[in-house]
Amino acid sequence: MAVVHARGEPRRAADEALPALYGSVYLIRAQLKRRGKAFKVGPLRARWPDAHLVPRERWTALFALPIPDSVVELPQKKTDVAVVREVWVYGTVAELLHIGSYDTEGPTVRQLHAFIADSGYEICGSHEEVYLTTRRARTQKTLIRYPVRPKPRET
Repeated sequence: MAVVHARGEPRRAADEALPALYGSVYLIRAQLKRRGKAFKVGPLRARWPDAHLVPRERWTALFALPIPDSVVELPQKKTDVAVVREVWVYGTVAELLHIGSYDTEGPTVRQLHAFIADSGYEICGSHEEVYLTTRRARTQKTLIRYPVRPKPRET
């Protein structure tokens, strides 16, 4: 993943981070295209490790775009925002599609939390979102995801 770490209210954090992230990834795409290799830029992802634990103005965001494994160095489009390479590992996850604005995700998140608990699992990582549409879309679609593991058995 090409990743930018940001902090603050989500829209403000995105406004600061996304130009650097997209700039870097589209430079990678152009470099690969010149070498005859196809690379399609996938949907934006974000991890919110402390969402709902601290005030919204202090949330930590990790904005990310998948990149090919062969990419080792990331071009920096903006010098004031670092784009870094990280490996995001996935195991078992629970996810639910939210249709509507980001501001109305609360009930969907609660529904997913209840499903996880009712299924005998617990959350074992950060809240993650995959933005299937842009924030300017008429109908926003967001995949909400959590890594999960079976709950320990009570003895």
